Amino acid sequence: MTAAGNAWWLLLINGLCAIAFGVLSFLWPGLTLLVLVVLYGAYAILDGITALMAARARNEVGKPWGSMVFVGIVSILAGIAALVWPGLTGLVLLIVIAVWAIVRGVLEIIAAIELRKRIQNEWLLALAGLVSVLFGIVLLVAPGQGAVALIWVIAAFAVVHGVLLVTLALRVRGVPTPRMA
Repeated sequence: MTAAGNAWWLLLINGLCAIAFGVLSFLWPGLTLLVLVVLYGAYAILDGITALMAARARNEVGKPWGSMVFVGIVSILAGIAALVWPGLTGLVLLIVIAVWAIVRGVLEIIAAIELRKRIQNEWLLALAGLVSVLFGIVLLVAPGQGAVALIWVIAAFAVVHGVLLVTLALRVRGVPTPRMA
């Protein structure tokens, strides 16, 4: 199997975590900023761990892994920052989430471009990356939104992004390994 085929379950876990985060955010629309910070921090750390695990799986089969390590580190650092400083203002949290989403999205688009000749349906990863970049830009352009509106935007992003990653995971799980000469 390819690295993507071997690590399909990591994409699945990542997508399911994103969906769970989004659904929990929708179920508690009156979340305080502290609860949002904790939910986001936990999600970002889990996202980073699965990205690092995917990088390790890619490295084991001799595929490029640097961008996945970077995604993992950025996600974990964003999650830790959110948990260590739970009193962050809404604007600072918004900027952290926006920058994280943009960086992650750009790296997902790059990964999709790298994978286009190895797997089918890599466009799902590119689309997930595009959704992430657009989400980050919207957050940076409209920072004056209220906390509840921010929660709904974040929840919608997490669910859409998670569904795209789950779909990609299910499509790449059976990708065969190319034979080496």
